[in-house]
Amino acid sequence: MKIVIPGGSGQVGHLLARAFHKEGHEVIVLSRQPSMEAPWRSAAWDPRTPGSWTAELEGADAVINLAGRSVNCRYTPENRRAIMDSRVDSTRVIGEAISRAANPPRLWLQASTATIYAHRHDAANDEATGILGGGEPNAPDTWRFSIDVATAWERAVAEAGPLPRTRTVLLRSAVILSPDHGGIFDVLLRLVRCGLGGKAGVGRQYISWIHEADFIRAVCWLIEHEKISGPVNLASPHPLPNEEFMRALREAWGTRIGLPANAWMLEIGAFFLRTETELVLKSRRVVPGRLLEGGFGFQFPEWPVAARDLCARWRGPGQ
Repeated sequence: MKIVIPGGSGQVGHLLARAFHKEGHEVIVLSRQPSMEAPWRSAAWDPRTPGSWTAELEGADAVINLAGRSVNCRYTPENRRAIMDSRVDSTRVIGEAISRAANPPRLWLQASTATIYAHRHDAANDEATGILGGGEPNAPDTWRFSIDVATAWERAVAEAGPLPRTRTVLLRSAVILSPDHGGIFDVLLRLVRCGLGGKAGVGRQYISWIHEADFIRAVCWLIEHEKISGPVNLASPHPLPNEEFMRALREAWGTRIGLPANAWMLEIGAFFLRTETELVLKSRRVVPGRLLEGGFGFQFPEWPVAARDLCARWRGPGQ
C-alpha cells in the first residue's frame, strides 16, 4: 500500500510510519522539515497552502493526517491560535487537495481526539450515545477551549464537501501509550520512578488510553474495513479512574510508594512546566463502540497487562 502521513514527524506519526514500513508498504511523511535519517521517504509540505506536495496524495491507499501543534503547553492567546489554526488549516488544505486529485486517495484518516466528549464519571462515551463536551457546568475555560478545537477540527473535514471517491474516518484517539522516549508513558513512568506516581486530584477522573500495538492494529483494521466511515473511538474498552490507573502502573514497575498530588499542587506544577492541568484532571471515559461492534479484537484491553508490557519494554532486554 501507499500510505501518506501529513504531520507525521511526531511520536504518533513515527509509530505508524515505522509499522507500515516494517510491513513493506510505501510510506511518505509530509513535514515542514523533512527528515533525511528515517528509512521511509519524507517530503516538504506547507500545511496551509496547496503546492507541489499535493502530488504525493495521488493514488494513495490512505492519507493519515496528524498535523497540529502540541497541546502540551499553556493556553495563552498565542498558543490557542496556533493550536486551533494548525489543525483547522491543515485539515482544510488536505480536503482541498483530495477534492482536486485526479486519482484521489481511497481513504482519508483524519486525526481527532477523545477529548471531544464531556467530562463525566457516570457512564462511558461511545460514538452512538456519547455526550459531546462544552456544556458541563462550571467547566474551566481551558476545557471549553479544547472542545472548541476538537469540534472545529472535525467540522473542517465536513466542510471539505462530498468526496465520492474517498472514504473519510475521524480518529477520536485516546492517550496512545508506547515506551518510546519522551512520550506520555515515559512521562508517567518518570513520576512513578521518582515516587510521585500517586493519584492526581481526587483520582476519580477517568483515563482513556490505548496501547500502541492496538492503536496501530486499529488503524490497519480501519483501512481494511471499507464500509466504516465517520467518527471512530480509538481507545481501550476499559478506561479506569486515575487512582486505579496509577496504582496499576506502580505495581507494574514494582514500587509501592506514590505520593498524591492535590489540584492546587497540579496547578503550580503545570504553571512551571508550561502546560495545563486539564490533561490530567478532566475525566475522559471513552469506549470503542464501533471497533467492538465490528469485531476488532484488542491485544491489550486491560491496563494492568498493558502496563507490565510497556514497563518491560521500557527497561529493555535482560533487565
